[in-house]
Amino acid sequence: MKTTSFQASKPSVNLVKRVVMVEDQKELCIQWVRIMETFGDIECVATYASGEEAVDGIPQMHPDVILMDIRLPRMSGIECTSRLKELLPATPIVILTVIDDDELIFRALEAGADGYLLKRSKPTDLRTALLDVLDGGAPMSSAIARRVVSSFKRPSTTLTSVQLSAREAEVLKFLSRGFSNKEIADQIELSIETVRTYLKGVYKKLHVRSRTEAVLRYGPARAVDPNLITEK
Repeated sequence: MKTTSFQASKPSVNLVKRVVMVEDQKELCIQWVRIMETFGDIECVATYASGEEAVDGIPQMHPDVILMDIRLPRMSGIECTSRLKELLPATPIVILTVIDDDELIFRALEAGADGYLLKRSKPTDLRTALLDVLDGGAPMSSAIARRVVSSFKRPSTTLTSVQLSAREAEVLKFLSRGFSNKEIADQIELSIETVRTYLKGVYKKLHVRSRTEAVLRYGPARAVDPNLITEK
């Protein structure tokens, strides 16, 4: 499917905030575009129906902000976000989706998303979020914000109270530095599958479900007591 551009019915010099949207549901996409056209200071200049099209087309457009759905055909919105952040690191990306699963929220933020809104948000909330992210903020639906905040309030069962193997601790250290599974595998000369196995062990011992949560647990406990690390 080719990129479809939408122009506001009455263009104005004040429409300086250029938005592109990645959404595979055509009717829903048109609905959101029409909503944005009513804002007056925001213009949706193009839409993309797949992550592949977005990665190919958006870098040439240099938009002010990108709206991204998570559930896309083939390439997910999370992977698309990660790839676009490599190409356009300064361009904010706001997730706009019906999905409020904890794991996907953290994965999206880990991939570089600058905000996370649910599609049940009001049109005024979308406008506020777009302007907020353009001003350096990190807009989130209240339900999403509560989940993120709660992740910091959970009991601190970090490395100070959990015995990790020496290899698990090493993998977690690289993870906290932002290394991908492949990069970790290259650093410690293991297969990617073996790294995944160690990560599963880390998640289980730290009682977390995502890379981001594991790093959050690791942060306050970087000075690890050697007696808490086994030699396996």
